[in-house]
Amino acid sequence: MDLATVDKLLCTTRSVRKRLDLDRPVDPALIEECLEIALQAPTGSNSQGWHFVVVTDEDKRAEIAGYYKSALEGYMAMQESAGPRWTETGDPRAGQEDRIRESAIYLADNLHRVPVHLIPCVEGRVEEAGAMAQASVYGSILPAAWSFMLAARARGLGSAWTTLHLAHEKQVAKLLELPDHLTQTALLPVAYFTGEDFRPAKRLPLARVSSWNRFGAAR
Repeated sequence: MDLATVDKLLCTTRSVRKRLDLDRPVDPALIEECLEIALQAPTGSNSQGWHFVVVTDEDKRAEIAGYYKSALEGYMAMQESAGPRWTETGDPRAGQEDRIRESAIYLADNLHRVPVHLIPCVEGRVEEAGAMAQASVYGSILPAAWSFMLAARARGLGSAWTTLHLAHEKQVAKLLELPDHLTQTALLPVAYFTGEDFRPAKRLPLARVSSWNRFGAAR
């Protein structure tokens, strides 16, 4: 196994919004190829209770984009009233909020033009369940969705993990004729990415977000 290639894939699979190619069609066979890889992801008790809804219909993409934009507007208003989240000196997230906000607004304004919307779903409703049940259900779909994003990245496709459309989950479920027992978990806008490549992102130091044997203890 070429670890350098694997590490590069893992470290450069970024959330792509402004670099999505909105004009280049995506071959449905390529989406299915990535989904075949996603089906090899782990799933609780080998349940394989996943279902991937691929939305390419122009009118349906436009309606989903409308719900997404509506949710983003409410989210942005809440964030602006709260003020800056990261102000500590040396925090790599400090000063990035304006850039992230601009990128999010761009996606909302153009989501209807993204050629493929992928909505990973999973069997079961766990809104009222305990932590173990929720973790089990989401743990049976999120690895597969991430595997899809990695496979897409390796084939020149970009995406972004978004969840804002879930503020209007029932309307989207009706639009896509989803059965009541399915839970939508994300919306992945998928398109070819523009430019040459992506770089690893600036992250918090590992020592700040990891503990050994008890919370806050170093190795």
